[in-house]
Amino acid sequence: MPTVAKGDGMRGLAVFISDIRNCKSKEAEQKRINKELANIRSKFKGDKTLDGYNKKKYVCKLLFIFLLGHDIDFGHMEAVNLLSSNKYTEKQIGYLFISVLVNTDSALIRLIIQAIKNDLEARHPVHICLALQCIANIGSKEMAEALTKEIPKLIVSGETIDAVKQSACLCLLRLFRTSPETVPPGEWTQRVGHLLNDQHLGVVTSATSLIHTLAQKTPEDFKPCVQLAISRLSRIVTSSYTDLQDYTYYFVPAPWLSVKLLRLLQVYPPPEDPALRGRLNECLETILNKAQEPPKSKKVQHSNAKNAVLFEAINLIIHHDTEPSLLVRACNQLGQFLQHRETNLRYLALESMCLLASSEFSHEAVKKHMDTVITALKTERDVSVRQRAVDLLYGMCDKSNAEEIVAEMLSYLETADYSIREEMVLKVAILAEKYPVDYTWYVDTILNLIRIAGDYVSDEVWYRVIQIVINRDDVQGYAAKVVFEALQAPACHENMVKVGGYILGEFGNLIAGDQRSSPMVQFQLLHSKYHLCSAPTRGLLLSTYIKFINLFPEIKGQLQDVLRNNNNLQNADAELQQRAIEYLQLSTVASQDVLATVLEEMPPFPERESSILAKLKKKKPNVSDIEVVKEGKKSSNPPTLNNSAANTPEATPASAPVPVMAAAPAPAPVQSASDDLLGLSAGPAAAAPVTNNFAAPAAPAGGGGLLVDVFDTPPAQNNVSTALAPQAEENFFNMPSGETAPSGDASATELDGRFAIKNNGVLFENELLQIGVKAEYKGNLGRLGLFYGNKTSYPFQFFTPTVSCPGELASAMNVQTKPLDVNTVEGGAQVQQIINVECIADFVDAPILSIKFSYSGSMQQINLMLPVMLNKFFEPVEMDATSFFNRWKQLSSPGQEEQKIFKASFPINSDTSRTKLLGFGFGLLDGVDPNPDNFVGAGIIKAQSSQVGCLLRLEPNMQAQMYRLTLRTSSKSVTTRLADLLLKLF
Repeated sequence: MPTVAKGDGMRGLAVFISDIRNCKSKEAEQKRINKELANIRSKFKGDKTLDGYNKKKYVCKLLFIFLLGHDIDFGHMEAVNLLSSNKYTEKQIGYLFISVLVNTDSALIRLIIQAIKNDLEARHPVHICLALQCIANIGSKEMAEALTKEIPKLIVSGETIDAVKQSACLCLLRLFRTSPETVPPGEWTQRVGHLLNDQHLGVVTSATSLIHTLAQKTPEDFKPCVQLAISRLSRIVTSSYTDLQDYTYYFVPAPWLSVKLLRLLQVYPPPEDPALRGRLNECLETILNKAQEPPKSKKVQHSNAKNAVLFEAINLIIHHDTEPSLLVRACNQLGQFLQHRETNLRYLALESMCLLASSEFSHEAVKKHMDTVITALKTERDVSVRQRAVDLLYGMCDKSNAEEIVAEMLSYLETADYSIREEMVLKVAILAEKYPVDYTWYVDTILNLIRIAGDYVSDEVWYRVIQIVINRDDVQGYAAKVVFEALQAPACHENMVKVGGYILGEFGNLIAGDQRSSPMVQFQLLHSKYHLCSAPTRGLLLSTYIKFINLFPEIKGQLQDVLRNNNNLQNADAELQQRAIEYLQLSTVASQDVLATVLEEMPPFPERESSILAKLKKKKPNVSDIEVVKEGKKSSNPPTLNNSAANTPEATPASAPVPVMAAAPAPAPVQSASDDLLGLSAGPAAAAPVTNNFAAPAAPAGGGGLLVDVFDTPPAQNNVSTALAPQAEENFFNMPSGETAPSGDASATELDGRFAIKNNGVLFENELLQIGVKAEYKGNLGRLGLFYGNKTSYPFQFFTPTVSCPGELASAMNVQTKPLDVNTVEGGAQVQQIINVECIADFVDAPILSIKFSYSGSMQQINLMLPVMLNKFFEPVEMDATSFFNRWKQLSSPGQEEQKIFKASFPINSDTSRTKLLGFGFGLLDGVDPNPDNFVGAGIIKAQSSQVGCLLRLEPNMQAQMYRLTLRTSSKSVTTRLADLLLKLF
């Protein structure tokens, strides 16, 4: 930096600052400032010959006054004028004032941008650095748009000095973070990577920060930087601290640069080149070895720098998850930190071990530290460390240690901090369900959980225990017995009353033979809690009482007395009043046979993802992913592209169906024929069991084919009222709703992804029309039944649906359409149409369904893509491992393989993935892949002109929530098309 010339000390500024400091009161300070402001204002307005020195001095005074907390509304133009000065000190003060006082929407911003451009083009290094620092300080979008073409030139120019390159890299990084779209890719993106080989480590450090951020957005553009980063990292970790004197921090060579390089490598999968991967592994081993060496200094700065590099290296090892020896070594190293005297190290060790617990290579090594983690849970003073200990216990849990871990967590729950109790309750409930010793243990655990932390037990927890008890006959009697015993406690939580009321209402008859739990005793026990409960719980108990009338006719009178009580019949709560009246009438009017039919046991609930797990993922997505540690753990070769920005769009699975007590059919709201003509929009079960305790028996899981079978007999009537049972894929796809204006046109340019794995559903719906589809396929032939439903009360006239095959599809598919018998669809009516398709050759596009009709004198047109995809003509194939790998090797020509690495759009679940692949058409080959979490499949695309064999390997990475999909087929176009379809599913 240039030396300050004599006379640049600005004595006037020093005197003013001294006067301010000597003021005895706030009033005196304000008086002195007002006097100075008046003087500066008069100088700026009256003295046209004010030289640069005085401008600089007065601008400095204004800046000082602003920093004292006073508003400055003049002097900005004088500061801008200082930018044109050739003197360093004047230009510096001008840039400083602008950086602090000028807003991004100021009218002077264009003048400032022009002055900055002049300095960037002047090739004076000091002036360029001042301009770059100003750009970074302001960082407005307008400035980014005007200057992002100039800054990359400075970075890659061979004439630019090191200091300017450093500033330019950091300036561009600031602009990219402010407005990513304003930083255009270009030739400079290939050249900036070579800065990692620069001799000046300051330039390398700045460039690494820039490349890391850019690579997160466009990793392919900076993939060559991986080799350069490994090379630079290798030179740093193998060098002595004396080799890098200028960049050694307390005997640790270039710790900041090492951390940045390790983070850059985490953006990419492990290198495919064996030599490069070996060199990287050597670097990581060296870092782990240095961590074991005696410290070269006792100062905390040395240990902080050393551990920063170590933890980032461990993060890279976890990210790659391909080297068992490194993973186990990393786990052992972290285990040493679990009892370290430094709280931060214990916290970081627990956090990193949570990630290691999700690796099949290090999971067993993590489990060895279970006793230490349990001790930390009980003895740690810092609540954040205890919370990480809970996360780690949750992550290391499996079938072998579930009972012990759940017992320890329940024991700690009694004294746990209030801030972590709710999360602990969810995790205990999930572990108890996930790894049950037996289901009696599960019931005991959940009831104990409600007893210990009832206030923190959410509805999802007790909903889930109800579902499991109803679905398992072998535990129903035991559940009734233990919940009856739990209700006998003097202080009983309301959630326990809910569970007890529900289970006894369903299965109280299983323990009624014992005099100690006779029907009257059960009723008196439940009713003793009635007056202490909230209105929703009372409503549930009233439903239990009507159940008791069916189960135990001998106590019908006492139960009717309760229902007849004025406190219920005249209750201010309309729900309670309605239940009491209707239940009383039902028990009085209906015969015993009718009661038995209406109040029969709840049928089993469809198996769906646990709503408790969904709640935990929503509450804490960064830790809840650890729950995917299963017996097989995650893929043995999980190449992933780590993009932190991709973590935000996480799909929330649908809630699991909650228990609803089957009772008398209350008057259901009347649904017009236009609401759901086809009965295809049925959603999941109700969200809470206490608001509506009237439900028909649930449909069996997977019973999705309840549309009228168009392939056998035509429908007997136009309005089909049967609703589809909840489908597994509803967790992942929302029902489509084509929203169009009544008089407008509608079109669909993309196929609905859910139809890739199902043949039935609503294809299109708006306020006028609902179109349902049911299809079946065999070989290269298919048949679709389309249902057109008029949702209005007015007829559709001139109703004409036509199907066409655009472009090349006409030669690849033969479509025959049966015309409709009528051209008018009456209000509330439904008509059907049959379409036959034949696959001639492989194809990409889908047939277009065009519908034209007149509604209220206005012509309507709707264009849709029919859900006829290439995989519909799939035929699954069974083969053993030998045949599969022989065929896999044969399909190795260019174009026959398509590999995709992508972020999971939905939570990774093994059962769901299996269902999707089977629905897609693959035959899954169990036992072929050595990793049980991977999926291997085979099938044949049937076409008239050819048959295309297809092989698949899908590797999920549970920790990173990513997939690697590999497809090999004998046709390049088929490979590409199937890969595109599968990407939408996962």
